Amino acid sequence: MRNNVLMNALAVVAVAGLFHSCAEDGNSASPGTNGIGGSMARFAIGGDHLYTLDNNSLRVFDISQPDNPVPGAKISVGTGIETLFPYQDKLFIGSRSGMLIYDNGNPGQPTLLSRYAHVESCDPVVVQGDYAYVTLRDGTFCRSGSNLLDVVDIRNLQNPVVVRSIPMQHPHGLGVDGKNLFVSEGAHGLKVFNVADPRNPVQTQYITGVKTYDVIPLNEGKVLLVTGQDGLYQYDYSDATQLKLLSKIPIAH
Repeated sequence: MRNNVLMNALAVVAVAGLFHSCAEDGNSASPGTNGIGGSMARFAIGGDHLYTLDNNSLRVFDISQPDNPVPGAKISVGTGIETLFPYQDKLFIGSRSGMLIYDNGNPGQPTLLSRYAHVESCDPVVVQGDYAYVTLRDGTFCRSGSNLLDVVDIRNLQNPVVVRSIPMQHPHGLGVDGKNLFVSEGAHGLKVFNVADPRNPVQTQYITGVKTYDVIPLNEGKVLLVTGQDGLYQYDYSDATQLKLLSKIPIAH
């Protein structure tokens, strides 16, 4: 329960930050703006719309007036749905059986482009450029899945292809910024990869001694937000080969 609260808090803080900046400017989010959320999030902002997931549906809300959200489309997306990640005009949905890609060119009515299937595992996803990074892990609700980091070529959005699978220990959330990919390893810590070659991540740092569940890399300031079992951490990743702890907000047991 505490882990879910922390991961949700990470997403809420980031999305709330977008609303705060909009309020200061006196404007709603522009059509090209996406909210910043963790890879384990179940809701996201894209322009003037908020997208949320329940167990089998994608819900759309018009937030052009942030103080008066208007419910819109409810789209069936199947079962075992877990995570939602917006990228440009696409929505990437992680499920226990694969990754779903939705075209969001019409923000009020996303349409399914493709499905990438894998063995049954928990499945957050992040995207940058022509590649998606997906973590698969076993666990109580994920049955007998694998513990992997998959690199998926999405240049053809209607036919995603796995180009590499990297064995992991028990990966959870992940985040990518430029040549840096951050992967939470649950009880096993936090791993950093160089993805200058996006098809071939190379591990550059492994932080142990902290239980991590999700991350948000903030490009401005190069600050990595990390949810751990005992609190919210901030790391400086201006040198991603040597993350530096900036602060920790502890959560009492």
